[in-house]
Amino acid sequence: MSARLEVVRWTAPGLEARHADTDLPARHSVEELQAIEQAAYDEGYARGHAEGLASGQAEMRRMLAQMEGILDGFTRPLARLDGEVAEALGELAVRVAGALIGRAYVADPTLLADLVQEALDAMGTTTREVELRLHPDDLGVLAPHLAGLDGVRLVADATLARGELRLHGESVRIDGTLSARLQSVMQAMLEAREAKR
Repeated sequence: MSARLEVVRWTAPGLEARHADTDLPARHSVEELQAIEQAAYDEGYARGHAEGLASGQAEMRRMLAQMEGILDGFTRPLARLDGEVAEALGELAVRVAGALIGRAYVADPTLLADLVQEALDAMGTTTREVELRLHPDDLGVLAPHLAGLDGVRLVADATLARGELRLHGESVRIDGTLSARLQSVMQAMLEAREAKR
């Protein structure tokens, strides 16, 4: 068994020819490399700035929504409290005014006589008989002044405070209590304020 081997001679390729065929990247100058590096830096900076700005704005919107929720949580109880405080102040004003007016009527009964006359004038002349209700102390002071009025029946009413009155006619009722008078004044003030807006 003899096998024949064939031998082939290998020769190394030429280096000069191969070197000429390969494409080498173009060589850049230092200035060109610096310009490329600066452009890449600027592009990265701009992209990072835009992403950071968008992220910051999203975070600000989230925080603003959270703050609005917190403020809303504070304002609801305050609005309710405002109404309660206004009501309490109104009641206090009525009590203080009642005390002051009651003292004024005790000191000067002609003030109450003027109030009674104003209420009678408001009733008009169409009413035949009128019932005038006064606090018993006020009635005692004013009875001599009111005795000559035709068609007016005087009634002592202990439920009324000093300086208050009620007038009842056939078709008209006048509430001259302090709270009713103050309510009327407050309503007029609110209407005037609304008219200015």
